[in-house]
Amino acid sequence: MKQPKVSVIVTCYNYATYLEGCLASILNQTYQDFELVIINDGSTDNTDEVISRFLDNDKVRYINQKNTGQAIATNNGIAAAAGELIAFLDADDLWEPTKLEKQVRLFNRDSIGVVYSRIRFMDAEGCTLDMQLEGKYYTPRSGRVTDALLFENFIPYSSTVVRKECFDKFGMFNPEYKNGLDWDLWLRISREYEFDFVDEYLLIYRIGHPGQLTSNVERSVRCADLIFDRFLEENPGIVPDSVVRKAMAYSYCRRGNQFRKIDRKRSNGFFLNALAKNPAEIGAYVGLVKNFLNM
Repeated sequence: MKQPKVSVIVTCYNYATYLEGCLASILNQTYQDFELVIINDGSTDNTDEVISRFLDNDKVRYINQKNTGQAIATNNGIAAAAGELIAFLDADDLWEPTKLEKQVRLFNRDSIGVVYSRIRFMDAEGCTLDMQLEGKYYTPRSGRVTDALLFENFIPYSSTVVRKECFDKFGMFNPEYKNGLDWDLWLRISREYEFDFVDEYLLIYRIGHPGQLTSNVERSVRCADLIFDRFLEENPGIVPDSVVRKAMAYSYCRRGNQFRKIDRKRSNGFFLNALAKNPAEIGAYVGLVKNFLNM
């Protein structure tokens, strides 16, 4: 059986500090049938200098462009890719050496569109952090995952390998969204393809360093609502109404918790909205009690 070629897409904007480790973790993969497409999205630091150390490797392709933002930069990389499979890695993160080898073998059925893995965390200096993604909706799932994705994006972007034909069918990343770019894409792909995962920590995700995108709660809420509503409008009946209501209630509870220290009144409003969608949403009752007790 012929091994599929993988195109690994790395976009970078002023991440020269971490870029060398990122690229080395790709080039040191045990699975070697890949190309590495690097997109320098208008960096103003010494990104060019770092990349120049890798240009004598015939696996490396380099695109240097004006700053367009992550979505367009990544889409440019996908458009230039020659592989049957597309993998992504943020320029400040790392892969374990066997990542591609273990994931590629799961594309043994045409119905599989995306394969992902678990994630472990490191700090700015690369030290492992004792933390996990918590909550039942972060549990990795395989098969048809649309219902579960409505609750939570449990698929780490830089852990994914995607069948290229998925982009031909469903399009690429939507630059309209400043948050949730990957969630929107996974939802679209989930309409026709199954997902699978390697139950190992193959992605090492760096947090807490300068330059990392800060969380804008208001923007995140707006994008999440737009993605959620648009997906359901474009795919009527794709999930039962009961699932939609539970997913909305869960989302309102998350927002209630997010806004607890920002705006207590809005926090209470979100919890009440959650109960209106699903009166059995225990988290909403807990949140209201905590707000009342000023916890």
